[in-house]
Amino acid sequence: MKKSILVLIAAGLLLTVGASRLFAADSSNKEITLTGMAVCGKCVLHETQECQNVLQIQKDGKTVNYYLAQNDISKAFHSNICGTAGEKVTATGTVSEKDGKQVLTVSKIEPVK
Repeated sequence: MKKSILVLIAAGLLLTVGASRLFAADSSNKEITLTGMAVCGKCVLHETQECQNVLQIQKDGKTVNYYLAQNDISKAFHSNICGTAGEKVTATGTVSEKDGKQVLTVSKIEPVK
């Protein structure tokens, strides 16, 4: 009897931990909306070897760079900012981290009016 109770408790703990990890993974894929200055990572920031959109936002008094993943939406918008000082935009997408940098995969990006 004691063994079956211990087995049930252990199984319950495993299910709880597994479910919490599943929900944590789902929450990281939620879309967020950020507003900031879109600049070219090569021409303005001199941080990338090729032209790439970078969204700079102010967070807690510091500038945080979100490097936009190269998808059709990001590429289509790049001509608006390349060779200029940048443009204030609102971008919606999912955030991940790659090589210590924040990467924003945009589903929508538009100038702030």
